[in-house]
Amino acid sequence: MSSQHFTVKEIWRYPVKSMQGEQLTETVLTAGGVPLDRGWAVRDEATQTIVGAKKIAELLNCSAKYIDGTNAGAVPHVEITLPNGSTVRSDDTRVNEKLSQALGQDVTLWPLQPADNKDHYRTKNVPEDALAELRAVFALEPDEPLPDFSTFPPDVLTELMEFATPVGTYFDAFPLDILTEASLRHLQTLTPDAMLDIRRFRPNILVSDSDKITGLEEAKWVDQSIGIGEATVDAVTECPRCIMTTRSQGDLPRDASIMRAMVAHTSQNLSIYCNISKPGRIAEGDKLTLG
Repeated sequence: MSSQHFTVKEIWRYPVKSMQGEQLTETVLTAGGVPLDRGWAVRDEATQTIVGAKKIAELLNCSAKYIDGTNAGAVPHVEITLPNGSTVRSDDTRVNEKLSQALGQDVTLWPLQPADNKDHYRTKNVPEDALAELRAVFALEPDEPLPDFSTFPPDVLTELMEFATPVGTYFDAFPLDILTEASLRHLQTLTPDAMLDIRRFRPNILVSDSDKITGLEEAKWVDQSIGIGEATVDAVTECPRCIMTTRSQGDLPRDASIMRAMVAHTSQNLSIYCNISKPGRIAEGDKLTLG
């Protein structure tokens, strides 16, 4: 399939980790991904650890946007819309109280901290049964295998054994995630009754194709360089999917069938993780060049 068939359809960033994000028409990819992506995160005060919707499902029913002209250090302040429709700003002295009420547990909101503040990113609630915890995060049935992490760089895996996120970021693992509509079509054929939506998978870039093909197209791009606009990204590995894809959010119901289908047919992967090798501007409508 010629690379000319693939086009940037949507660009997304998520101001607060695990909350609904902002769609952009263009951006400048940097080594850190889409600027200001995952600029904020919540910390569970009981464990003193950064968490997302793997642990606090209601985060997915919040949304966030940046407030122009503000400064919270490394990132601007954000305005958060809570599940009940009310809003609160990150510079509001009651933000932690309101977030805690909305999420049903004691949390605080944090902007990105310097990478040398390693303790901020450290996982402090190491579970007694790490395997059981991992299986719960990936929403696995007793007879289902764990995702294959052997394609992850060893240094990334080592870091994530100690820290909740890569130090200096609030990403799960990598700075950029790319999803194709071809993969969504493929998953829909496996789960015909499921309400599939980009919101379940939270990519930075959604890619369309002129031929309306069906299949795990981006999985074929792993270990390749991809030109997008003025930027070049390197596809590192497929993205293993966790319980977040099955959670209810907005008009999307909870649906465990999505995970059952991915475990059975996609090795629990959907989309690809990338690093940025050449920063540059990208925009909706840009063609992808593979190789």
